Amino acid sequence: MTDPIDLTGASWFKSSHSDNGGTCVEVAPDFPGVVPVRDSKDPEGPALLFPAAAFAAFVAGVKAGEFGTV
Repeated sequence: MTDPIDLTGASWFKSSHSDNGGTCVEVAPDFPGVVPVRDSKDPEGPALLFPAAAFAAFVAGVKAGEFGTV
């Protein structure tokens, strides 16, 4: 098991394309090898941690339209 990642000082941001009434996720980009993701409506709630390569592949798929209109 690995040590937990301290997200206390994380710099969170929403996509510049997030204009949907607050139903957004935020990411914190400054963690080598991992991308923390959280619900913008619950900033004190839990965060999911994704391997950076997997998150990059997901973003590339969204940009390529692999998931339809999201």
